[in-house]
Amino acid sequence: MRVHVVQLAYDDTEPIDVRRQRVASLLREQSGADLVVLPELWPQGGFSYGRWESQAEALDGPTLGALRPAVHDLRAVVHAGSFVERDEAGQLFNTSVLLGADGEVLATYRKIHLFGFSEGEPKLMTAGRKVVVHEGLGLATCYDLRFPELFRSLLDAGTQVLLLPAAWPARRTEHWRLLARARAVENQMYVIACNTAGTHGGVPQAGHSIVVDPWGEVLAEAGTDEEVLVSDIDLGRVQETREKFPVLADRRL
Repeated sequence: MRVHVVQLAYDDTEPIDVRRQRVASLLREQSGADLVVLPELWPQGGFSYGRWESQAEALDGPTLGALRPAVHDLRAVVHAGSFVERDEAGQLFNTSVLLGADGEVLATYRKIHLFGFSEGEPKLMTAGRKVVVHEGLGLATCYDLRFPELFRSLLDAGTQVLLLPAAWPARRTEHWRLLARARAVENQMYVIACNTAGTHGGVPQAGHSIVVDPWGEVLAEAGTDEEVLVSDIDLGRVQETREKFPVLADRRL
């Protein structure tokens, strides 16, 4: 499986509609990909809290409206990153969407662990409650990476490849790199983590999108600017690793 990880760079001066169209164009350029992954909250900005209320959208709103024709043209599975979703009751969620090669929605995930302590996501958003896996692809988002119990649940639900979009800040880059490898090693799964570059909400982003195999080896890692990271993954490596080093069979709790 060939994976293209699209590490977007942007700042608060780029209008949201312009960014949506730019990302749709980028998707159309990912020829040869079987799977494309975008970062967290790229339409509204991961730390641009002041925009979330006014720019929140329905699940079938303008972000997916811009991306779905591009996905259909590309004919690859696309993790569309996440955006600020407003449901029918007016609640806001950090929602990621997995699209099939025909542009149709395969799965949605509302971020369970909301970052910001008393500010940002916990103040403005509602936490999701469901663990989501689609045909071996497990979904998590950014701050979720710090909570290993979620990844055990994803493992038990059949995850072989973990897709994690993020808006992870530069000041905690080493946490990002360490935790991505740790989640891969302890669960013997691929971790494909797509981060953001640039600066939004005044917060410089880490970049360093990363692809880690089930043994914990880094297959590819981006720098700190906008970049498309290309990596080939072998799904057979998951079962091979679990059979050759059957640590998961020794779980007791």
